[in-house]
Amino acid sequence: MATEQELRSLFNILNTDLDGKVSINELFFSPGLSAIISAETGVSSPQELLAMHGDKDGSITFEELKQVVESAGNLN
Repeated sequence: MATEQELRSLFNILNTDLDGKVSINELFFSPGLSAIISAETGVSSPQELLAMHGDKDGSITFEELKQVVESAGNLN
């Protein structure tokens, strides 16, 4: 389980281009962090996460990610 602050920190680390979204490329460049995201969201892969919950451009915002983690029951 993560707090919102921990989730925000993780998101900010993954958002290497600082565009406010995490793309599939950013997830692949950080496999360890991607594994944490998968565990917190209950989604098995970055591709599945973005396909199910991301934007049409293949990325996910913090608010979208937060909603997925909340719905998985993993946000304190």
